[in-house]
Amino acid sequence: MRYLLVAIFMLMAFTQVKAQQPVGVKKPDTATSKLDTLSAPPYINEGKIAARKAFHRSLIFPGLGQMYNYGLVVKDIQSGAVKGKKVAQKLYIIGKIGAIYAGGTMLVLSYGENRHQYKRFLGELQYRAEHNGLPDPDGDLSQYTNTEALTVAKNIFKRNSQVVLISLVGLYGLNALDAYVTARLKFFNIDRSLGMKVAPSFINSNSMYGFNTVPSLKLTFRL
Repeated sequence: MRYLLVAIFMLMAFTQVKAQQPVGVKKPDTATSKLDTLSAPPYINEGKIAARKAFHRSLIFPGLGQMYNYGLVVKDIQSGAVKGKKVAQKLYIIGKIGAIYAGGTMLVLSYGENRHQYKRFLGELQYRAEHNGLPDPDGDLSQYTNTEALTVAKNIFKRNSQVVLISLVGLYGLNALDAYVTARLKFFNIDRSLGMKVAPSFINSNSMYGFNTVPSLKLTFRL
Protein backbone atom coordinates (compact mmCIF):
# COMPACT_ATOMS: atom_id res chain seq x y z
CA MET A 1 0.00 0.00 0.00
CA ARG A 2 2.85 2.36 0.79
CA TYR A 3 4.43 1.74 -2.61
CA LEU A 4 1.10 2.44 -4.30
CA LEU A 5 0.81 5.82 -2.58
CA VAL A 6 4.40 6.72 -3.55
CA ALA A 7 3.70 5.80 -7.15
CA ILE A 8 0.55 7.94 -7.25
CA PHE A 9 2.41 10.88 -5.64
CA MET A 10 5.26 10.70 -8.19
CA LEU A 11 2.76 10.49 -11.05
CA MET A 12 0.95 13.63 -9.86
CA ALA A 13 4.24 15.52 -9.42
CA PHE A 14 5.35 14.58 -12.94
CA THR A 15 2.02 15.74 -14.37
CA GLN A 16 2.26 19.08 -12.57
CA VAL A 17 5.79 19.74 -13.78
CA LYS A 18 4.76 18.86 -17.32
CA ALA A 19 1.88 21.29 -17.18
CA GLN A 20 4.14 24.13 -15.97
CA GLN A 21 6.53 23.82 -18.88
CA PRO A 22 6.07 26.82 -21.27
CA VAL A 23 4.61 26.05 -24.62
CA GLY A 24 6.85 27.15 -27.45
CA VAL A 25 5.51 30.19 -29.35
CA LYS A 26 5.23 29.58 -33.04
CA LYS A 27 7.25 32.06 -35.03
CA PRO A 28 5.28 34.01 -37.58
CA ASP A 29 5.76 33.14 -41.19
CA THR A 30 7.77 36.09 -42.45
CA ALA A 31 7.31 35.08 -46.05
CA THR A 32 3.53 35.14 -45.73
CA SER A 33 3.55 38.47 -43.85
CA LYS A 34 5.72 40.03 -46.53
CA LEU A 35 3.34 38.84 -49.23
CA ASP A 36 0.39 40.30 -47.33
CA THR A 37 2.04 43.73 -47.16
CA LEU A 38 2.56 43.80 -50.92
CA SER A 39 -0.51 45.64 -52.23
CA ALA A 40 -1.34 47.57 -55.37
CA PRO A 41 -0.11 51.18 -55.46
CA PRO A 42 -2.76 53.78 -54.57
CA TYR A 43 -4.78 55.19 -57.47
CA ILE A 44 -3.86 58.76 -58.37
CA ASN A 45 -6.52 60.79 -60.14
CA GLU A 46 -4.37 63.03 -62.32
CA GLY A 47 -7.37 64.82 -63.76
CA LYS A 48 -8.63 65.83 -60.33
CA ILE A 49 -5.20 67.07 -59.26
CA ALA A 50 -4.70 69.07 -62.45
CA ALA A 51 -8.20 70.54 -62.24
CA ARG A 52 -7.62 71.73 -58.68
CA LYS A 53 -4.33 73.35 -59.64
CA ALA A 54 -5.92 75.14 -62.59
CA PHE A 55 -8.88 76.25 -60.45
CA HIS A 56 -6.72 77.65 -57.66
CA ARG A 57 -4.48 79.47 -60.13
CA SER A 58 -7.50 81.09 -61.76
CA LEU A 59 -8.75 82.25 -58.38
CA ILE A 60 -5.37 83.79 -57.59
CA PHE A 61 -5.15 85.58 -60.94
CA PRO A 62 -7.64 85.43 -63.86
CA GLY A 63 -6.25 83.57 -66.86
CA LEU A 64 -3.52 81.84 -64.88
CA GLY A 65 -5.45 78.58 -64.88
CA GLN A 66 -5.78 78.71 -68.67
CA MET A 67 -2.04 79.25 -68.92
CA TYR A 68 -1.56 76.15 -66.75
CA ASN A 69 -3.75 74.15 -69.15
CA TYR A 70 -1.70 75.50 -72.05
CA GLY A 71 1.41 74.18 -70.31
CA LEU A 72 -0.21 70.74 -70.02
CA VAL A 73 -0.78 70.68 -73.77
CA VAL A 74 2.83 71.69 -74.43
CA LYS A 75 4.03 69.03 -72.00
CA ASP A 76 2.09 66.32 -73.83
CA ILE A 77 3.55 67.42 -77.14
CA GLN A 78 7.11 67.42 -75.83
CA SER A 79 6.71 64.01 -74.19
CA GLY A 80 5.18 62.50 -77.31
CA ALA A 81 1.93 61.59 -75.54
CA VAL A 82 -0.04 63.21 -78.36
CA LYS A 83 0.60 63.51 -82.06
CA GLY A 84 0.90 66.79 -83.87
CA LYS A 85 1.45 70.30 -82.64
CA LYS A 86 -2.12 70.85 -81.41
CA VAL A 87 -2.13 74.34 -82.91
CA ALA A 88 -5.92 74.66 -82.83
CA GLN A 89 -6.07 73.69 -79.17
CA LYS A 90 -3.32 76.16 -78.31
CA LEU A 91 -5.06 78.97 -80.17
CA TYR A 92 -8.32 78.10 -78.46
CA ILE A 93 -6.76 78.41 -75.01
CA ILE A 94 -4.99 81.65 -75.95
CA GLY A 95 -8.30 82.97 -77.31
CA LYS A 96 -10.01 82.25 -74.01
CA ILE A 97 -7.32 84.16 -72.14
CA GLY A 98 -7.77 87.10 -74.51
CA ALA A 99 -11.54 86.97 -74.10
CA ILE A 100 -11.23 87.00 -70.31
CA TYR A 101 -9.07 90.11 -70.32
CA ALA A 102 -11.00 91.85 -73.09
CA GLY A 103 -14.30 91.24 -71.33
CA GLY A 104 -12.84 92.21 -67.97
CA THR A 105 -11.42 95.44 -69.36
CA MET A 106 -14.73 96.43 -70.96
CA LEU A 107 -16.64 95.68 -67.78
CA VAL A 108 -14.22 97.67 -65.63
CA LEU A 109 -14.46 100.68 -67.97
CA SER A 110 -18.23 100.41 -68.04
CA TYR A 111 -18.39 100.24 -64.25
CA GLY A 112 -16.22 103.33 -63.91
CA GLU A 113 -18.33 105.30 -66.41
CA ASN A 114 -21.63 104.35 -64.77
CA ARG A 115 -20.33 105.24 -61.32
CA HIS A 116 -19.13 108.59 -62.65
CA GLN A 117 -22.54 109.39 -64.14
CA TYR A 118 -24.30 108.24 -60.98
CA LYS A 119 -22.23 110.59 -58.81
CA ARG A 120 -22.77 113.38 -61.35
CA PHE A 121 -26.56 113.16 -61.20
CA LEU A 122 -26.51 112.57 -57.44
CA GLY A 123 -24.46 115.74 -56.93
CA GLU A 124 -26.92 117.72 -59.04
CA LEU A 125 -29.84 116.43 -56.99
CA GLN A 126 -28.09 117.29 -53.74
CA TYR A 127 -27.33 120.81 -54.97
CA ARG A 128 -30.94 121.46 -56.00
CA ALA A 129 -32.21 120.08 -52.71
CA GLU A 130 -30.08 122.66 -50.87
CA HIS A 131 -30.90 125.59 -53.23
CA ASN A 132 -34.67 125.38 -53.62
CA GLY A 133 -34.57 123.39 -56.88
CA LEU A 134 -32.15 125.69 -58.72
CA PRO A 135 -29.66 123.96 -61.06
CA ASP A 136 -25.96 124.01 -60.32
CA PRO A 137 -24.40 126.84 -62.33
CA ASP A 138 -21.09 125.02 -62.45
CA GLY A 139 -22.72 121.82 -63.69
CA ASP A 140 -23.93 120.77 -67.14
CA LEU A 141 -27.31 119.31 -66.18
CA SER A 142 -29.35 122.48 -66.37
CA GLN A 143 -31.40 120.99 -69.24
CA TYR A 144 -33.15 118.78 -66.68
CA THR A 145 -35.93 121.08 -65.54
CA ASN A 146 -37.33 118.77 -62.83
CA THR A 147 -35.79 116.60 -60.22
CA GLU A 148 -37.83 113.56 -61.25
CA ALA A 149 -35.86 113.16 -64.49
CA LEU A 150 -32.62 113.54 -62.56
CA THR A 151 -33.72 110.86 -60.09
CA VAL A 152 -34.61 108.44 -62.90
CA ALA A 153 -31.24 108.95 -64.58
CA LYS A 154 -29.41 108.55 -61.27
CA ASN A 155 -31.19 105.27 -60.57
CA ILE A 156 -30.45 103.97 -64.07
CA PHE A 157 -26.71 104.58 -63.72
CA LYS A 158 -26.73 103.07 -60.23
CA ARG A 159 -28.46 99.94 -61.47
CA ASN A 160 -26.12 99.70 -64.44
CA SER A 161 -23.08 99.89 -62.19
CA GLN A 162 -24.50 97.10 -60.01
CA VAL A 163 -25.20 94.91 -63.04
CA VAL A 164 -21.67 95.47 -64.34
CA LEU A 165 -20.22 94.60 -60.93
CA ILE A 166 -22.20 91.37 -60.85
CA SER A 167 -21.00 90.61 -64.38
CA LEU A 168 -17.41 91.10 -63.25
CA VAL A 169 -17.90 88.60 -60.42
CA GLY A 170 -19.55 86.20 -62.88
CA LEU A 171 -16.66 86.52 -65.33
CA TYR A 172 -14.20 85.86 -62.52
CA GLY A 173 -16.09 82.71 -61.52
CA LEU A 174 -16.49 81.59 -65.13
CA ASN A 175 -12.75 81.98 -65.63
CA ALA A 176 -12.06 79.60 -62.72
CA LEU A 177 -14.77 77.15 -63.80
CA ASP A 178 -13.47 77.01 -67.36
CA ALA A 179 -9.95 76.27 -66.15
CA TYR A 180 -11.22 73.50 -63.88
CA VAL A 181 -13.40 71.81 -66.51
CA THR A 182 -10.73 72.05 -69.24
CA ALA A 183 -8.08 70.45 -67.03
CA ARG A 184 -10.50 67.74 -65.87
CA LEU A 185 -11.64 66.84 -69.37
CA LYS A 186 -8.05 66.61 -70.57
CA PHE A 187 -7.59 63.44 -68.51
CA PHE A 188 -11.09 62.12 -69.22
CA ASN A 189 -10.62 59.10 -71.45
CA ILE A 190 -13.39 57.31 -73.34
CA ASP A 191 -12.49 53.84 -74.50
CA ARG A 192 -12.95 53.02 -78.17
CA SER A 193 -15.25 50.14 -77.26
CA LEU A 194 -17.90 52.63 -76.19
CA GLY A 195 -20.73 52.62 -78.69
CA MET A 196 -24.37 53.46 -79.17
CA LYS A 197 -27.07 51.73 -81.17
CA VAL A 198 -30.54 53.01 -82.07
CA ALA A 199 -33.15 50.51 -83.24
CA PRO A 200 -36.93 50.51 -83.63
CA SER A 201 -38.89 48.79 -80.89
CA PHE A 202 -42.31 48.55 -79.23
CA ILE A 203 -43.39 49.19 -75.68
CA ASN A 204 -46.46 47.93 -73.90
CA SER A 205 -49.19 50.42 -73.21
CA ASN A 206 -52.66 50.45 -71.75
CA SER A 207 -55.71 49.97 -73.92
CA MET A 208 -57.16 53.41 -73.25
CA TYR A 209 -56.76 54.45 -76.87
CA GLY A 210 -57.30 51.01 -78.35
CA PHE A 211 -53.60 50.14 -78.74
CA ASN A 212 -51.72 47.48 -76.81
CA THR A 213 -48.26 48.45 -78.08
CA VAL A 214 -46.72 51.75 -79.06
CA PRO A 215 -43.84 52.08 -81.54
CA SER A 216 -40.67 53.56 -80.08
CA LEU A 217 -36.92 53.76 -80.48
CA LYS A 218 -34.55 51.59 -78.45
CA LEU A 219 -31.27 53.22 -77.42
CA THR A 220 -28.50 50.82 -76.41
CA PHE A 221 -25.07 51.81 -75.05
CA ARG A 222 -22.13 49.43 -75.38
CA LEU A 223 -19.56 49.88 -72.62
